[in-house]
Amino acid sequence: MSVLVTGGLGYIGSHTCVELMNSGAEVVVVDNLYNCKKSSYDRIKALVGKDFKFYECDIRDAEGMSEIFEKESIDSVIHFAGLKAVGESVEKPLEYFDNNVNGTLVLLDVMRKHGCKKIVFSSSATVYGMNNVSPLTEDMEVGGVTNPYGRTKYMIECILKDLYVSDNAWSICLLRYFNPIGAHKSGTMGEDPNGIPNNLMPYITQVAIKKREFLNVWGDDYDTPDGTGVRDYIHVVDLALGHLKAVEKVEGENGLFIYNLGTGTGYSVLDVVKAFEKASGQEIPYKIGPRRAGDIATCYSEPSKALNELGWKAERGIEEMCEDSWRWQSQNPNGYPD
Repeated sequence: MSVLVTGGLGYIGSHTCVELMNSGAEVVVVDNLYNCKKSSYDRIKALVGKDFKFYECDIRDAEGMSEIFEKESIDSVIHFAGLKAVGESVEKPLEYFDNNVNGTLVLLDVMRKHGCKKIVFSSSATVYGMNNVSPLTEDMEVGGVTNPYGRTKYMIECILKDLYVSDNAWSICLLRYFNPIGAHKSGTMGEDPNGIPNNLMPYITQVAIKKREFLNVWGDDYDTPDGTGVRDYIHVVDLALGHLKAVEKVEGENGLFIYNLGTGTGYSVLDVVKAFEKASGQEIPYKIGPRRAGDIATCYSEPSKALNELGWKAERGIEEMCEDSWRWQSQNPNGYPD
């Protein structure tokens, strides 16, 4: 089995490539290196003990993508490649729609022309919008998203659903992620954001290594146990293993499949801070700020459909997520080498 992984050198992509190759799959990676560093390739190779094909290419480059499909025998695709920062998407909506939506259209067209009709798409819990009450289930109405990033995920889901309606020979799996954190147990791979982190855990770890003075906690007056926002945090390795199950699903039967990948448990911002302090032995100073526009009080998954249909369940708890995040950051204070 040969799997093309777009965005395969990024945070989630790199961990997924390791688990794919450990399971015996052949992997071909496409990445334009916009949100990651080439040295991620060397870390993956070192962990699995073998080489794999890597092409530096933008998924919007139809000619370049076609050449890859002509050179390689691709059975299925895992599509991670995309811009992913909510705040940045508000400032740069055209770039987000071009990269995420147009990039996906180019990828799908190239796949269709080369007879490859199996895809696992990296979607997001943002598609549930503001109007659904947690725990979130796959049969809830989606849409009503509050930012361009979320809208790109929703639009791509719509495109993929319409594609399947038009041609039932496709096998499509939409994976709605919740909040990936953690790192590989080795400490050699983890999250390495450009600039100021947009997500909670890399910000906490940068405070822990004194790269940042304190953590901003946006709002402490939500209707939650401690007033801070509650989210469903999932270990990145559990998330990666969910992709292996999803690939097996699309390889085994045609259809349109939708799954939440989460733990089903919500932790507040301060819960995560306390768990990280315990795991790392580092104090994490924080300051309470005003709520951010578009944030909701509580968001967590109902993950039983993935268990029942894929045989997948998140196994790693918040303590392990924090321990692995700290191991990665403390061993790689500047992230991946340039």
